Amino acid sequence: MTGANADEMLGFEHRWIPGRGETARTLLLLHGTGGDENDLVPLGELLDPGAAVLSPRGKVLERGMPRFFRRLSEGVFDLEDLVARTHELADFVAAAARRHGFDPGRVVAAGFSNGANIAAAMLLLRPGTLRGAILLSPMVPIVPDPLPRLPGTPVFIGAGRMDAMVPADGTRALAELLGRCGAEVTTWWHEGGHSLTPDEVRAAAEWLRGIPG
Repeated sequence: MTGANADEMLGFEHRWIPGRGETARTLLLLHGTGGDENDLVPLGELLDPGAAVLSPRGKVLERGMPRFFRRLSEGVFDLEDLVARTHELADFVAAAARRHGFDPGRVVAAGFSNGANIAAAMLLLRPGTLRGAILLSPMVPIVPDPLPRLPGTPVFIGAGRMDAMVPADGTRALAELLGRCGAEVTTWWHEGGHSLTPDEVRAAAEWLRGIPG
């Protein structure tokens, strides 16, 4: 089966990079608006050089830029589409585990901006899909009713105090929401805006080393 046909069967164009060793975790890399399946591969190497990498491309186009779900305006999400796309992505992870042979119980998401938001939505709408998550520049994607139970699920949130797209209160609201669900949330701040910083990546990598694979 060709790579293109395999992608079609799984539903997402994506990159798959096997891990080094049988016990490696799988990093689910989720890009921001305008990115693709290649964008965060270097980030994955920095976070955990031994991990397998599953990096899908978002299927929604906004002015030609890939995203993982639609939005109505800046910071205003199409919640019906968000819910549908979140379940679609969770199903993709399960199908990719069967196709590529990785343990679906050892998947940690690492997403930036739009990718972080759909990773947070996966935690909230499909608990059990992710072993943990690194959410970089996220906001609250949705508040499900009832809230899921995420006892002990490790979550790292990295954010900029000067982020004009995601005010600090939005970051704190997400941390509080996940904490109410029982997740173990670590919040790390940098002094910049809506971007990744080297110190933030190093902090996330150190945090990840403390999470059992």
